[in-house]
Amino acid sequence: MAAVLVVALITAWVAGSAVGPGSGGVPGSTDATRLGPAAGEDVASYLERARAVPPGPSGPRLALVTFAAGQDVAGAAAAVDGTTAREAVFRVPLPRVQTALRRVPLDVTGAVAPAEALRLAEAQAANRAGEQARTSSGRPATVAATESARLSAGCPCVLAAVVETDPALVPALAARAGVRAVEVAPAGARPGALAVSPLLPEQTATVGPVPDDGPVPPP
Repeated sequence: MAAVLVVALITAWVAGSAVGPGSGGVPGSTDATRLGPAAGEDVASYLERARAVPPGPSGPRLALVTFAAGQDVAGAAAAVDGTTAREAVFRVPLPRVQTALRRVPLDVTGAVAPAEALRLAEAQAANRAGEQARTSSGRPATVAATESARLSAGCPCVLAAVVETDPALVPALAARAGVRAVEVAPAGARPGALAVSPLLPEQTATVGPVPDDGPVPPP
């Protein structure tokens, strides 16, 4: 099967990420490889661009797998089955409320089953949100507390993953149920030097800011 993936950077309009919003790259890195749409990019253009595999030698490459909607642990594991997942990206969807992208590395040694690795990652994401709730105040604290509660309850909140796979297998991966896009990184891209901004499910026309004017559901 797989593990699940990498996701890094939250774009400027997604609040509360573990990585600072709008930074445009991996902190401290000068050679970050960006995966995902750019702010203001047309969604249809990005989806077309993602289908083009950069040239390079044969062999496994990093790729960003973005889901059409948030997946639970079982759904995410099935969607990336047959790849080596590096990290999972979690996001709790709340109507008209900005929530964080929380990236969690996965065990890729094979010692832990993919679904179990995802459950452990989900627990880590919930713990991070809980810590944010305890160390902040006002609306951000309420949002983080609700995120923590929903992640702890096993919500369908796996938004994307970074995996390693053979580019020849990407068309079949992209055609799987629940997968919205698969963008292959250039040859030589390194897991520790990725700046990742997944396409959000609600972004259907243009990649723009997520509204943040709705009431926050209680935890």
